[in-house]
Amino acid sequence: MSEPGSIIDATDALSSVPAAGARRCAPQTGRIRWYFGPMDCGKSTLALQIDHNQARQGRHGLVLVRHDRSGRPQISSRIGISRQATEVADGDDLRRLVRSRWAEGQRVDYLVVDEAQFLSTEQVEQLAELADDAQVDVYCFGIATDFRSRMFPGARRLFELADELNPVQVEVLCWCGLPGRFNARVSGGRVLREGDTVLVADTDHADEVRYQVLCRRHFRLGELAAEPVSPAQLSLT
Repeated sequence: MSEPGSIIDATDALSSVPAAGARRCAPQTGRIRWYFGPMDCGKSTLALQIDHNQARQGRHGLVLVRHDRSGRPQISSRIGISRQATEVADGDDLRRLVRSRWAEGQRVDYLVVDEAQFLSTEQVEQLAELADDAQVDVYCFGIATDFRSRMFPGARRLFELADELNPVQVEVLCWCGLPGRFNARVSGGRVLREGDTVLVADTDHADEVRYQVLCRRHFRLGELAAEPVSPAQLSLT
């Protein structure tokens, strides 16, 4: 306890930070970067670009995916580029996957994981273990919330554990022109509120079930397009 009249140093309550020389002796860890956003904002394109840039620098990585929209083991972007990937299944241990590559004599410097919202919480924790104990850099890409606007368990765990949270900056617009953030599941011209959490579909209007990005207001109201102009409305022509 401080003596009466003494000056209190506010930094006394803070734990000391190792000096630069001591920090060099600290264990090195990888980093988990979580890139998230609604459909059509370019997450898969960014995943492929990061993998390309890492490989050009001589780094060796694994490209993983969970439920790509194509239904195949690949990362596919809506702008037309794709890359073969390893499909992650229920119950897969990502640590064991990396160790199997080590056993084959391959280096694994980084992981790129697309559709990471579909990972289980245990699989996200395995990514954290690989980052901390094996110095593997992890790049995860996905959407945060499902068609009910509730957070996916895998996405929630990534928000809790990731070193970096990066909203993808390409803006996606609702039909009204406002920024869209909600991935509505649509069938028969109406927004669905119930169903399986995981249903892989695209934004193609020809599909029986599709997805449409909406702003919060139109997601709540279930409105998918503007109402036609009433003939009784005044015209400026």
